[in-house]
Amino acid sequence: MAGLASGTASRPTAQRLHGRVVVCLGVSQFICWGISYYLIGALGEAMVQDLGWARTTVHGGFAVALLVMGGVSAAAGRWVDRWGGRRVMVCGSLLQVAGCLGLAAADGVALYYAAWAVMGLAMRLTLYDAAFAALAHWAGPQARRPMAQITLLGGLASTAFWPLGHVLADGAGWRVALLVYAALALLTVPLHLALPGSAATFRDVEPAEVALRERVEPLALIGADRALAGVLFAALTTLVNFLNAGMSAHMVGLLAGLGLALPVAVGTASLRGVGQSAARLADVLFGARFHPLALTVLAALLLPLACLAGLASGQTLAAALVFVLLYGAGNGLLTITRGTLPLVLFDHRTYGAFVGRLVAPGFALSACAPVVYAAVMDGYGAAAAMWMSVAVAALVCAASMALLLRLGARARSAVADS
Repeated sequence: MAGLASGTASRPTAQRLHGRVVVCLGVSQFICWGISYYLIGALGEAMVQDLGWARTTVHGGFAVALLVMGGVSAAAGRWVDRWGGRRVMVCGSLLQVAGCLGLAAADGVALYYAAWAVMGLAMRLTLYDAAFAALAHWAGPQARRPMAQITLLGGLASTAFWPLGHVLADGAGWRVALLVYAALALLTVPLHLALPGSAATFRDVEPAEVALRERVEPLALIGADRALAGVLFAALTTLVNFLNAGMSAHMVGLLAGLGLALPVAVGTASLRGVGQSAARLADVLFGARFHPLALTVLAALLLPLACLAGLASGQTLAAALVFVLLYGAGNGLLTITRGTLPLVLFDHRTYGAFVGRLVAPGFALSACAPVVYAAVMDGYGAAAAMWMSVAVAALVCAASMALLLRLGARARSAVADS
């Protein structure tokens, strides 16, 4: 009876802790994505016009940031494993402040790229991969729901920050916009300080449930399955990151290049976040019915359909809306499964370091995406860049299907046993 009473009394504490973590991480993800990953999409054209540099040079800064993300990815995962999410993410917030201030002060390519390098390190320490690793340590295999919950606000970052960036750049200049971004980055410091300091916090309050979590066996447990699952997961994340980096930097330019007026292109592209958050809300409400493997395939199928609709964006606004919303929905769900798939495929206790190694190629290849998209658009037009997107999206589907075919039967067996 005493043990039962103790467990019952501890549950509200666990629920309050869970709610605090979700709110703090959700708000911080909304801000951190908006002022870093979506920065170039909002301010890039203003930088090109003011600095007089080639578009590939300006977008090359974002490529540098993505390269740094890839280079430090495995180490960042180990840092979360060793020191916990709070300490790592606070450092990331301060680095975002420094990155924004460095970009605002940049008057030459060297300083501009150095500031983007700082921003790249900050992004790896504050965005979803760091937050997911922290949640995996706090909640174990049951981190799926909080992972989905923290992405709800993050998915709206482009919806808020693309128009905000354009308004600030038009009204006060892109350098002032970056000073505002630096102030917003500073606001994320107390949000990250409010996170639990111990990786064992959730486990301490509900030991009986944790004991059950620890007995959950990964689907890719043996050597061959683990190796193949690792390769397919790395390929999947790499392709999705490449596509997302290209779209984040050039979605507005793509729509404008296909025939939409620039203000309409900005407004339409901003709806991407609505598609992302709507899909993520559906996952929070109904996602428990779908295994992460099946959800990955469903999400991957949306991407080529979206890009095919995008080819007709210049002829009809309806096609542009379908493209943006469907792409947002598919990308939004794949962001969640990038965090939840490793929970069922691999050992969650080494989540940070192992997944950090697997996602590193994605950051490295996606570093090329802004420059590749800029070169294709300048050389062959927006339609060619959209056809390239269709091809990449088709490869994402192939990787997700291969993963399901390899491990789907074992997943169904595990669900039946539970």
